[in-house]
Amino acid sequence: QVQLVESGGGLVQPVGSLRLSCAPSGSVWSAGAMAWYRHAPGKQRELVASTAVEGTKYTDSVKARFTIPRDNEENTAYLHMNSLQPEDQAVYYCKMDLWLTAFGGRTDYWGQGHQVAVTS
Repeated sequence: QVQLVESGGGLVQPVGSLRLSCAPSGSVWSAGAMAWYRHAPGKQRELVASTAVEGTKYTDSVKARFTIPRDNEENTAYLHMNSLQPEDQAVYYCKMDLWLTAFGGRTDYWGQGHQVAVTS
Protein backbone atom coordinates (compact mmCIF):
# COMPACT_ATOMS: atom_id res chain seq x y z
CA GLN A 1 0.00 0.00 0.00
CA VAL A 2 1.36 3.40 -0.95
CA GLN A 3 2.08 5.87 1.81
CA LEU A 4 3.53 9.36 1.79
CA VAL A 5 6.82 9.47 3.66
CA GLU A 6 8.01 12.77 5.04
CA SER A 7 11.52 13.64 6.14
CA GLY A 8 13.31 16.69 7.44
CA GLY A 9 12.07 19.17 9.98
CA GLY A 10 13.44 19.37 13.49
CA LEU A 11 14.54 22.19 15.77
CA VAL A 12 15.91 25.52 14.63
CA GLN A 13 16.53 28.92 16.14
CA PRO A 14 14.56 31.96 14.93
CA VAL A 15 15.54 33.17 11.44
CA GLY A 16 16.99 29.74 10.73
CA SER A 17 16.04 27.44 7.85
CA LEU A 18 14.67 23.93 7.52
CA ARG A 19 13.73 21.64 4.67
CA LEU A 20 10.92 19.10 4.46
CA SER A 21 10.46 16.49 1.77
CA CYS A 22 7.62 14.13 0.95
CA ALA A 23 7.45 11.23 -1.46
CA PRO A 24 5.33 8.11 -2.05
CA SER A 25 6.72 4.93 -0.56
CA GLY A 26 5.87 2.84 -3.60
CA SER A 27 5.37 3.09 -7.32
CA VAL A 28 2.76 5.52 -8.60
CA TRP A 29 1.67 6.40 -12.10
CA SER A 30 1.44 10.14 -11.58
CA ALA A 31 1.20 12.88 -8.98
CA GLY A 32 -0.98 15.92 -9.32
CA ALA A 33 -1.41 18.71 -6.81
CA MET A 34 0.97 18.79 -3.85
CA ALA A 35 0.50 20.79 -0.70
CA TRP A 36 1.84 21.35 2.78
CA TYR A 37 -0.37 21.95 5.79
CA ARG A 38 0.52 22.70 9.38
CA HIS A 39 -1.24 22.23 12.66
CA ALA A 40 -0.17 24.09 15.76
CA PRO A 41 -1.61 23.38 19.24
CA GLY A 42 -4.78 25.34 19.85
CA LYS A 43 -5.08 26.38 16.21
CA GLN A 44 -6.89 25.04 13.17
CA ARG A 45 -5.00 23.15 10.49
CA GLU A 46 -3.68 25.66 7.96
CA LEU A 47 -2.80 25.30 4.29
CA VAL A 48 0.75 26.64 4.05
CA ALA A 49 1.59 26.18 0.38
CA SER A 50 0.34 24.31 -2.65
CA THR A 51 1.48 23.64 -6.18
CA ALA A 52 -0.61 22.39 -9.08
CA VAL A 53 -1.06 23.00 -12.80
CA GLU A 54 -3.04 26.11 -11.87
CA GLY A 55 -0.02 27.56 -10.11
CA THR A 56 1.61 27.92 -6.72
CA LYS A 57 -0.01 29.52 -3.69
CA TYR A 58 1.20 30.47 -0.22
CA THR A 59 -0.59 31.59 2.86
CA ASP A 60 0.19 35.24 3.53
CA SER A 61 2.29 34.61 6.64
CA VAL A 62 4.90 32.56 4.76
CA LYS A 63 5.12 34.45 1.48
CA ALA A 64 8.71 35.42 0.60
CA ARG A 65 9.99 32.98 3.25
CA PHE A 66 8.77 29.55 2.15
CA THR A 67 8.88 27.85 -1.24
CA ILE A 68 7.33 24.58 -2.45
CA PRO A 69 9.51 23.08 -5.16
CA ARG A 70 8.63 19.69 -6.61
CA ASP A 71 10.38 16.95 -8.53
CA ASN A 72 7.90 15.55 -11.04
CA GLU A 73 10.16 12.65 -12.04
CA GLU A 74 10.43 11.48 -8.44
CA ASN A 75 6.93 12.60 -7.44
CA THR A 76 8.50 14.43 -4.51
CA ALA A 77 7.35 17.60 -2.82
CA TYR A 78 9.58 19.86 -0.81
CA LEU A 79 9.00 22.72 1.57
CA HIS A 80 11.91 25.09 1.93
CA MET A 81 11.43 27.24 4.99
CA ASN A 82 13.59 30.31 5.60
CA SER A 83 13.54 33.01 8.27
CA LEU A 84 11.58 30.71 10.56
CA GLN A 85 9.76 32.33 13.44
CA PRO A 86 8.25 30.89 16.63
CA GLU A 87 4.79 31.24 15.10
CA ASP A 88 5.84 28.77 12.37
CA GLN A 89 6.20 26.04 14.97
CA ALA A 90 3.75 23.25 14.18
CA VAL A 91 3.42 19.74 12.86
CA TYR A 92 3.71 19.91 9.09
CA TYR A 93 1.85 17.50 6.82
CA CYS A 94 2.21 16.94 3.11
CA LYS A 95 -0.70 16.04 0.87
CA MET A 96 -0.61 14.71 -2.67
CA ASP A 97 -3.13 13.77 -5.30
CA LEU A 98 -1.90 10.46 -6.68
CA TRP A 99 -2.87 8.16 -9.50
CA LEU A 100 -1.55 4.70 -8.70
CA THR A 101 -2.28 3.37 -12.19
CA ALA A 102 -3.05 4.90 -15.56
CA PHE A 103 -6.64 3.71 -15.40
CA GLY A 104 -7.32 4.25 -11.71
CA GLY A 105 -8.85 7.26 -10.05
CA ARG A 106 -7.18 10.07 -8.19
CA THR A 107 -6.74 9.63 -4.44
CA ASP A 108 -5.59 12.06 -1.77
CA TYR A 109 -2.70 10.87 0.35
CA TRP A 110 -1.34 12.44 3.54
CA GLY A 111 2.07 12.25 5.11
CA GLN A 112 2.56 11.23 8.72
CA GLY A 113 3.48 14.71 9.89
CA HIS A 114 6.80 16.17 10.98
CA GLN A 115 7.41 18.49 13.89
CA VAL A 116 9.04 21.84 13.17
CA ALA A 117 10.17 23.59 16.33
CA VAL A 118 11.45 27.16 16.38
CA THR A 119 12.92 28.25 19.66
CA SER A 120 15.86 30.13 20.99
